[in-house]
Amino acid sequence: MARIALPKDAKAGPTKSEVRAVLLGKLDLREDDHFVEVGSCTGAVTIEAARRAGRVTALERKADRLETTRENLSANGIEAGENDTVTLREAEAPEGLPDDADALFLGGSRNFEAVLDHAVETGVETVVMNVSRLEVAGRAVEAFRDRDLLSEVVQVQVSHGYELVGATSFDSQNPVYTVVGGAEAEESESETEPADAEEGAP
Repeated sequence: MARIALPKDAKAGPTKSEVRAVLLGKLDLREDDHFVEVGSCTGAVTIEAARRAGRVTALERKADRLETTRENLSANGIEAGENDTVTLREAEAPEGLPDDADALFLGGSRNFEAVLDHAVETGVETVVMNVSRLEVAGRAVEAFRDRDLLSEVVQVQVSHGYELVGATSFDSQNPVYTVVGGAEAEESESETEPADAEEGAP
């Protein structure tokens, strides 16, 4: 995964590079996909998606954060505008969401139930949501399941090494829960049947 430049900072984000790697793997964006992001913030995910998808629409409810997205896109050679590959919209989802998305990413939990309703109504093929708080993760999983969107939940735990007295120790980051699904999603066997559910298992 190529490095990205994020010269403009924001109080929230960016999504860590390791988490983005998992996210992009789950989204599996194609050249003809229309990718939609809710809560672009620093633009880290927007930049990664713009390198893979045919079209990108990024929503951000705060004007200053949207400008941060725009500046960081530009720093990576990506210009945003209605006639370009990337479209930026100052809007609070579900307002401003297009009806032709192939893949949708929720980077925050604000109004996520309404966003999921929109995804169901418009038949979004892949929906991914990142959550850092356990209680919200539980609500998100139930919301995906209630709408027949849920396919899997992944906990991403990353630790970074640092030097300590001539040796290497690790500093762990908070886990991120990645909820994955989409139209006509089916839960994997590991989620629907316990590992020890074989006949005769104790």
